[in-house]
Amino acid sequence: MEPVLELQDVSMSFGGLKAVDSLSFTVRENEIVSIIGPNGSGKTTTFNLISGLYEPHSGDILLKGESVAGLRPDLVHNKGISRTFQSLRLFTNMSVLENVLVGMHSVTSAGPFASMLRLPSVRREEKAMYDKAQEILGMFPGRFSGPRQHQPAFSLSYANRRRLEIARALASDPVLLLLDEPVAGMNPAESHEVMEQIRMLREKGYTILMIEHDMHVVGGVSDRVIAMDHGVKIAEGTYDEVANDPQVVEAYLGKRAADATA
Repeated sequence: MEPVLELQDVSMSFGGLKAVDSLSFTVRENEIVSIIGPNGSGKTTTFNLISGLYEPHSGDILLKGESVAGLRPDLVHNKGISRTFQSLRLFTNMSVLENVLVGMHSVTSAGPFASMLRLPSVRREEKAMYDKAQEILGMFPGRFSGPRQHQPAFSLSYANRRRLEIARALASDPVLLLLDEPVAGMNPAESHEVMEQIRMLREKGYTILMIEHDMHVVGGVSDRVIAMDHGVKIAEGTYDEVANDPQVVEAYLGKRAADATA
């Protein structure tokens, strides 16, 4: 089966610092793959390369066999890669529903002239968008039902803002969903709920690449785990294989801990 995403010897430097160094890995259809590593290991730079915020200095990034390396972020998004961010980037003065509808801008077809005239095709498309937004928000039971859809995003709890950003990322029907620390700042109960929602997304057919520091979440949802340190992939495998790898233990806890587990 052809990979959904393939990184081939991708490197990126900032001045003399190699943030990502000859990184290669694949993500296959309907997989959940997690990237872990200490701060500064290159995880977010990797996401920025995949989503088009950075252009790799060498190597290639393939989405379903087609190179997306160096494309503008909007073009990468149009190809089918959608993402969330570690720091929330919602339209806080817009409603919950409007935030999701904004996420559909890349998959609409009506032009400005047709929209001004309110042609029947425009009204049909708007109805389809509204129905789809309702369906997406329904993936988060009890969080965005009824009048809550019309609340401004700034009025939501922190955890619900995180959920809303995932909902907006789903609005464009992505081929690949990038989740950047989806449970950051949440308490254990909230993290567990989001973990269950990520599992549900996989059951619905989504392919997910995730950065996460919460090892309970990583172990609970991941088919494979990739560990990075100083821009280099140091381990890849199941959660148990990676969590017990001496290089991974050393990256997180130091050499003495790694020697103790060897």
